[in-house]
Amino acid sequence: MPFEIQLVSILRILVEVAGLALLGQGLLALLAGKYRHDNLVYKLFQIVTGPAVRAVRAITPRFILDAHIPFLTFFLLFWLWLGLAALRQALCAMQGLTC
Repeated sequence: MPFEIQLVSILRILVEVAGLALLGQGLLALLAGKYRHDNLVYKLFQIVTGPAVRAVRAITPRFILDAHIPFLTFFLLFWLWLGLAALRQALCAMQGLTC
């Protein structure tokens, strides 16, 4: 498998892990309620999703509330995941591979 396809696959996996961790964090926040910050698993999710959330906070305007940043992060990760899938398929088609 060519290097470009492997790189796109690795990036897609990282985006997928971050997105699923955000989804898990959101579901756990719904279940734990106001005690979510005391939950060890929630803290683990925060560690995994922290870089993505901080990156989105850095590129968004200040008028967007901090409470909305995780939702926006999930939305952007979802579209990035789809875009990487399309890029991977295009690279496979250019190489004549079936991926």
